Amino acid sequence: MGWLRPGLVAAVLVTAAVGVSLPAQQTLVVSSVDSGDVLLRTPVEEDTRVALAYTHSVERTRVVDTYRVRDGQLEMTRMTFESYGWGLPADANVTRANGSFVYDPPGTFETITVKPGRIAGHRLHVGDQRYDLVNRSNARAVRITVERRPALAVAIDHVT
Repeated sequence: MGWLRPGLVAAVLVTAAVGVSLPAQQTLVVSSVDSGDVLLRTPVEEDTRVALAYTHSVERTRVVDTYRVRDGQLEMTRMTFESYGWGLPADANVTRANGSFVYDPPGTFETITVKPGRIAGHRLHVGDQRYDLVNRSNARAVRITVERRPALAVAIDHVT
């Protein structure tokens, strides 16, 4: 039995060394503004498409804000909307495509803060996955960020 402890210690040390040597992975994190609790954590790669889709509360038309993951941040690449209303870019260089207005906004963000609304029905698209932000947050404000996490931590998240 005395050999078990040194063997266990060696296994833990090897596992830790391997985990530290693995490269960090980008992870999209949605957390509560109020409590900081993590509501969603999902791995993302460079250029992964991230979109916020919702219904404009006044116009009752669809709006989609599209971003891509770039160097640990979210670069806004497109905004698509079906009608002009409060908060939409009235003075921007907007084109038309498939019956919608399309805008190529500038901006790269470390944090996007969103207040999911029951009327707006905010949904978050990450690659091919879709998440209901209203249900996840109980219609409370969230922060969306991209973090670099050790690959071992990401693997542990998938196991637990």
